[in-house]
Amino acid sequence: MAPGSALIPRLMDLTPGTEALRYCFALPARPESVAGARQLTRARLESWRLGGDVYDAAVLIVSELVTNAVVHTASTRVVCELRCLGRRLRIAVQDQGHQPGGPRLRRCSDDEHGRGLLLVDTMSSSWGSHDAGDDSGRIVWAELPHGGAERPC
Repeated sequence: MAPGSALIPRLMDLTPGTEALRYCFALPARPESVAGARQLTRARLESWRLGGDVYDAAVLIVSELVTNAVVHTASTRVVCELRCLGRRLRIAVQDQGHQPGGPRLRRCSDDEHGRGLLLVDTMSSSWGSHDAGDDSGRIVWAELPHGGAERPC
């Protein structure tokens, strides 16, 4: 899927009486795609009327997860999914790489590199990773609660 094509938001029914907003996009696994991922995330969160802290945290998390996929895997594309269910926002980034053991959290890093997952860990209520299946790469995800003045999805 080329950037900017087939970026259609879908409403998906997960269980009877429960609906979730879902938005998915794919970008080439190149450093310049990180800015595109932030831009697409901002636009979608604005259309879903999610603002404040969850907006800022989600944009930063997308940026960090896409950056990790670009820098640490041999992927040709990165797929990002935003899913809003009730008062939770779930961010998932899939790469095509095969990093043994998956991403690792580094609690202490003196340089600018290696702090991305620490930021994700700090800003999200939970996060993790798992194989995408069919030997097609890895999915790293994070969840953010939202509430207050913001409307539920």
